[in-house]
Amino acid sequence: MATFSRSIRRGLPRVAGGEAWPPSNGVAAAVPVAEPVSTGAELAEASNVAVAPAVAEPAEASPVTTVADPSASSGTDGALSSAGDAGSAALRRGLPRVPGGEPWPPADVVPAGAVAGAAAVVTAQERQTVGADAGDPHSAAGEATSSAAQQRHTVGAGAVDPPIAAGERLRRGLPRIAGGEAWPAATAVRTTRVLDDPSASSGTVVESETGVEEPVVEPAATVTEPEVPAPVRRGLPRTPATETTAPAVATAAEAVALADRAPLPFTRTVWPGAAAKARPKPAPEPQRIGPFTKAQWAGAVIVGGAGLLFAAGMAVVFTRWFLSLEFMQEFLVAFPGEYHLPEGAPVGMPPWLGWQHFFNVFLMVLIIRSGLTIRSEKRPSVFWSPKSNGRRKMSLTMWFHQALDLLWIINGVLFVVLLFVTGQWMKIVPTSWEVFPNAISAGLQYVSLDWPTENGWVNYNSLQQLAYFTTVFIAAPLAIITGARMSWVWPKDAKRLNRIVDVEWARKLHFPVMLYFVLFILVHVALVFATGALRNLNHMYASQDVVNWTGFWIFALSLVVIAAAWIAARPLVIAPIARLFGKVTAR
Repeated sequence: MATFSRSIRRGLPRVAGGEAWPPSNGVAAAVPVAEPVSTGAELAEASNVAVAPAVAEPAEASPVTTVADPSASSGTDGALSSAGDAGSAALRRGLPRVPGGEPWPPADVVPAGAVAGAAAVVTAQERQTVGADAGDPHSAAGEATSSAAQQRHTVGAGAVDPPIAAGERLRRGLPRIAGGEAWPAATAVRTTRVLDDPSASSGTVVESETGVEEPVVEPAATVTEPEVPAPVRRGLPRTPATETTAPAVATAAEAVALADRAPLPFTRTVWPGAAAKARPKPAPEPQRIGPFTKAQWAGAVIVGGAGLLFAAGMAVVFTRWFLSLEFMQEFLVAFPGEYHLPEGAPVGMPPWLGWQHFFNVFLMVLIIRSGLTIRSEKRPSVFWSPKSNGRRKMSLTMWFHQALDLLWIINGVLFVVLLFVTGQWMKIVPTSWEVFPNAISAGLQYVSLDWPTENGWVNYNSLQQLAYFTTVFIAAPLAIITGARMSWVWPKDAKRLNRIVDVEWARKLHFPVMLYFVLFILVHVALVFATGALRNLNHMYASQDVVNWTGFWIFALSLVVIAAAWIAARPLVIAPIARLFGKVTAR
């Protein structure tokens, strides 16, 4: 019959410089493909290996073709010789598995070569007999053939250790962690299980060709491995020739982020400096004055001033061309800019008029300042309440504004009374309809820079007269009425009066009236200095029609007093005065 040589694959040596494992004497020299054995007991006696009982229904054996071999006798002798040599050789024993134990494997383990040699001791006549009946699975030779095939599968697999019975405790090895207990646990045992469908769990159940279950290790008790924190990834050293150290981690979140971060695909050569981690602070919000910043106000003043100068220059050029026309020359002759006053009109300015002028300017400047403070003050810090009613409170700035209004009203009433008593009213109250064309003529002359002749000691031009009349008899009453409507002195129960003077109308009109006073003061002061400053200041402050510096120095002193009052208008100075008329509290 045909035979095929079969050997166990040899691997790396068990010790450095040793022989390849397994040794060469543990290899079957020649194993027939279909090698018959008379009975399972004879094979067990020859190989000294326990054989599992036969299966109830033997597996169907593949047909084997028997061929006459003239050298069968010599092959049999060689097999016996090899079996004898392998049986006499013992397995090489190594270090013990546990400290203080005996070397492994035990001394009674049979070498694989002895089993393979015993399986090959068959005579040529027996092989021919078995080969003749090998095709019949129900014959004794067929059963012996199947049993021999099973044993060759077990021996050829290189199994050295005898099978371990189910329930036997597993060998314990090294601990999983430093200083821990040996693994597996002392209660772990070997178990076996068979699955109906081996493909359902790959690698869990192993089944041999004979249908005999192979042992599968399952721990009897669940062993929980201790949680080991993930190590922080270590990078390149910060300095040459130094040990790489793990960076200091401030929080657990940063440690997880560092552990999960993948390593760089290249060698780092550049490290970020301290400036890379410092975020620049956002630029602070620029300080605003009203709706615009300082830079925006400066730009508005520059651009607006340039625009106004250009418009003024164009207006001067156009007005000069317009007045050069023939019909405008006739208009200027008919209406020079002023008309004659009624007979009996006083000449000059009395001293009381100069003092009234100073007090009026003083109070108006402080009223404007306190009014602007009220509009910008969101949360007052000091309050005032009258002595008669402590529940009624107002901010100290509001009280100061209304106190100044009261003084200004008293001064204005006295001014109007003196105007009509002394006859000075004829200078500021129009007495003829010629005031309007003369006002237009005066205005055109001002725009063309060819100003009309000033003689305020005797008479104002028509444009001045209309401006003074509007300020004294129209703007001042509107400021008084609208201010009183918003103050606490206005009667709250007067329904009819409240309908006539609506509070919302008063709020909308009061501020434009204040702007008119500001514009009037600016234009008035500009014309005083542009049309003869020394003479005009003497008329207003010194009550004399001469050109000297007396009126100028009085005017300068009045400016110092007004500036000091502007600076002193604060709660530290106002509160003691307010306590004379009521109660001052912080809240």
